[in-house]
Amino acid sequence: MSGMKASRRAADSAREEITYATAPTTLGTILVARRPDGICALLLGERRQRLERELGVAFPDHVRTPDEDALLPELLGAVALVERPWTPFTSPLAIGGTAFQRRVWSAVRQIPSGKTASYAEIAQKIGAPSASRAVAGACAANVLAIAIPCHRVLRNNGALSGYRWGLERKRELLQREKAGPGAVS
Repeated sequence: MSGMKASRRAADSAREEITYATAPTTLGTILVARRPDGICALLLGERRQRLERELGVAFPDHVRTPDEDALLPELLGAVALVERPWTPFTSPLAIGGTAFQRRVWSAVRQIPSGKTASYAEIAQKIGAPSASRAVAGACAANVLAIAIPCHRVLRNNGALSGYRWGLERKRELLQREKAGPGAVS
């Protein structure tokens, strides 16, 4: 670091830090990332390295530091959320995104476990009835898997459609919710 230019050191020290950790689940690996204001990412995938790259793409201007010990409670909560997606995730969320995305994600978070809504229903709910495709785009941009349950959003005909974390995960999460406590038949 002594060879680093002073301007670079100042810029790096001004960058916000994200700590992250990964753990295995029955649906693959989960990565949990936290900024000072809360959990900013819950990413699902097959390999830790790919999730670390995805975190870098989502937060390119942040210093990213692995720290499993510091994130153990949040990591355990995230694993529980994957295994039992009706389980409340109690860690504070640092929800980014645009104003439109935050409106979509807020509406998605109101879909009860075991229930689904269509992209059109979400668009209607947020007062943008012609924005079904934009709602789908907001769901695809969600980096807080399951905590913002975009897996509960389906096509207008009730069919599964794209899911950032894979259609098989989406299908399995929905099945788990339907079988879980409080599920409505």
